[in-house]
Parts: sequence; C-alpha cells; structure tokens
Amino acid sequence: MNTKTAIVTGGNSGLGFATAKKLCDNGIKTFIIGRTKEKTEEACKEIGPNAIPVIFDLNNLADIPAMISELTKESPIDILVNNAGINMKKEFTDVTDEDFLSIIHTNLLSVFAISREVVKNMKENKNGSIINISSMASQYGIPKVIAYSSSKGAIEAMTRAMAVELATFGIRVNCIAPGFIKTKMSSAALDNDPERKNKVLGRTPMGFLGDPDDIADAAYFFATAESKYVTGTVLPVDGGNSIGF
Repeated sequence: MNTKTAIVTGGNSGLGFATAKKLCDNGIKTFIIGRTKEKTEEACKEIGPNAIPVIFDLNNLADIPAMISELTKESPIDILVNNAGINMKKEFTDVTDEDFLSIIHTNLLSVFAISREVVKNMKENKNGSIINISSMASQYGIPKVIAYSSSKGAIEAMTRAMAVELATFGIRVNCIAPGFIKTKMSSAALDNDPERKNKVLGRTPMGFLGDPDDIADAAYFFATAESKYVTGTVLPVDGGNSIGF
C-alpha cells in the first residue's frame, strides 16, 4: 500500500499541530509548513518521523509554485489542509486599507495560490482531498474582526466553487468551521474576560469548549476514503454554537 502524503499549513501549533499529528499517527507522511524554523522543527520532532518541516512564509506568493514543485518531486500530494491564518481585532473605523489587505493576503490569497499549485499535481493523479479551515466568524457577525470575517466568508465560497470545478478530476474540497476551541491562545483570552467566556459557553448548547483533537478528527474524516462521497461542505465543529440561542 502506498503511503499517502499531506501538507498542513500552519501545522506547528494549535489546530494545525493537532491535525498534522492525527495524520502522521495514521501513517500519512505530512509536510508541515511554518514560518518559524525552530518552532516548526520542534513541532515535527514532537509529532514523529512522518512529520517533515518546510520553512516557508505563505505570504510570499511568487515562490509558492517552486515550493510545491519541490515537495511533489518525491511523491504526489494526496491531502492539503489550509490551516494557516491570522486575525486582527480592531474597531471597524480604525481598520486601514493596509490592515484589511494584509489579512486577505494571508487568509485568502495564500490559500488560493497553494491550492492552485497542489491541484495541478492532484489533477495528474485524478485524486485528492483539500480541507479548508473557516471560522464561526463566517457563520454570524462578530464585532471588531471585519477583515478576518470577510476572509473566512470568502474561504467558504471558494470551497464550494473549487468543489464543483474539481469534482470531475476526483478532487474533493471541504471546509471545517471551528467554534470555540481550547488552545493556549483562546484559553488565555477567555480566562481574562469572564463575561465573554460566559457568553461563549452560554450560547454553546453542549456547554464546554472543544479540543484541537475535535478539529483534527474532522479533518481526518475529510482526508480519507470515509468521506469519499462528500464535497463542497462546510462542517461546523462547535458544540452547537452556530445554532445556539
């Protein structure tokens, strides 16, 4: 049986790390793309021998084709998880054009560019699964994250457009919209703001935060043949938060 090969962007921490670990633990060779050399190499060491560090800044759109070309020399890419992304919290009227563009550049343009290059490879092999990571911010309005919300709404639209266009090539494209997941960053933010934490939990029917593993499990489902008849979907993994009242 041929070993599958995956790419996880931003796989050196948080949800990306959990997803990369899940893939590697199940025998999938995984390239972990990260900007920071030390952090990315450390993450790969922690995950194990199936994790291969790739030090690359995805904002550098012009060099993405060469980077993917290099990675696909050894083996075709079967799975792409577009997890890397940044956020910015600012009042609507304080967001500059540059601010807005920088979020769109990282969260949308780089996802498009890396997907385009990986799809060229997947089309040759008539097979592949692309998993985009969206957010609750695309499901409903959240104040002070206008650029982030816009980028994630676009990711969901792009998922559907890609899914329809690529289905004839045996390539499936799905999206995960994480709710409030317990990471170092989110825990610190919520623990310092009890009112917000209560609001989050109050409108999450299941009444607790998710784990990074919950996202990893959903990504693994989309990555494997278990979801072979599923494409173009957006799956909220959020304890019911997006439909909570």
